[in-house]
Amino acid sequence: MRDLLLGQEPKDYDVATNAPPEEILCIFPHSGLVGAQFGVVLVRQDSAQVEVATFRSDLRYVDGRRPEGVRFETDPREDALRRDFTINGLFQDPASGETLDFVGGLPDLRAGIIRAIGDPLVRFQEDHLRLLRAVRFAARLRFAIEPATMAAMREMAPQIHRVAAERVRDELIRILVEGGARYGFELLDESGLLREILPEISAMKGVEQPPEFHPEGDVWTHTLMMIEGLDHPSPALAMGVLLHDVGKPVTFRIADRIRFDGHVEAGIRLAQNILSRLRFSNADCEQILALIQNHMRFMDVGKMRESTLKRFIRLPKFDEHLALHRLDVLNSNGRLEAWELLSKRYAETLEDQLKPPLLINGNDLIDSGFKPGPRFKKILAAVEDAQLEGTLRTKEEALRFARRKFGK
Repeated sequence: MRDLLLGQEPKDYDVATNAPPEEILCIFPHSGLVGAQFGVVLVRQDSAQVEVATFRSDLRYVDGRRPEGVRFETDPREDALRRDFTINGLFQDPASGETLDFVGGLPDLRAGIIRAIGDPLVRFQEDHLRLLRAVRFAARLRFAIEPATMAAMREMAPQIHRVAAERVRDELIRILVEGGARYGFELLDESGLLREILPEISAMKGVEQPPEFHPEGDVWTHTLMMIEGLDHPSPALAMGVLLHDVGKPVTFRIADRIRFDGHVEAGIRLAQNILSRLRFSNADCEQILALIQNHMRFMDVGKMRESTLKRFIRLPKFDEHLALHRLDVLNSNGRLEAWELLSKRYAETLEDQLKPPLLINGNDLIDSGFKPGPRFKKILAAVEDAQLEGTLRTKEEALRFARRKFGK
């Protein structure tokens, strides 16, 4: 109902009724229970399916996530009172089209306010994940969080550790990719949730950067500006942008100027801990760490050999490396020369030019008289470099090159 009133297309529709589950199953015999203890029936009609829930009130919450049981109700008011925020407690009568508001959701929707239903401390004690949901809704809708609700969030912030890491991860990703990421992270900071969930990001605040390269300000400001520029990114790109400078706070030092020597390596170590803590998939971890590891290589593009340049461009999902770099420079020194060069090369270079079939392999080296051993990897890499440079084109040329350079 919230999205409809905002003029947005809902992702799905929730149906609530005073009919008990057994009655719903009688009316729609091809349906099935998907949440028997909560009175939820998955109604199937032709190719469509929708979840239909019986009005209910919740019994005692014992684990900060779900009630130990529910009580079925006939009054929609009771169902509305158990929900999290007023803008999510709105109903529409399907027969009349009338909006039913038992919790003050309509004025809050018009005013752009996220307000907990009833006592905010009680709402967050019931379900700790609501702490992050408040931030997500506020960020996506660009709404303010009502003061009493924010005060309760600050008080309850440490309880977020009781929520499963996977659920925390999913909410963080939604904050990053659904729009309003900068505002979302400012709210995470204001509520105290940031230092609980991502203390490594909170540590960026106040970490100065050399003004000749970063006139925008400290590491925190730079990161906020970058995530503000995200436009429906993949979760991996969003996390790569968020974490690309996570190693700067621990490597900060002042010499001839402010320096962050080794911040990429430190950042990879910290990011590995964060991604493991939040249970990211192996595929996402690999890409996020690659984005962090390679984000400083763009400054060396002008000095790269052709083979190094091609190896760089053929990194998996190189378009995400380009996207991160573009955000990085647009929110610092503004120098887009490397991005323009590599974007052009990436668009124009064919796959078989970036990774052509190898001219020789280990068996060819053995047949040519080389003794198998660890140096095969070095020999084959050197041959491939020369191939990428365009100086080797045939198997015979590759074997002569290997004998000349490594024969002894």
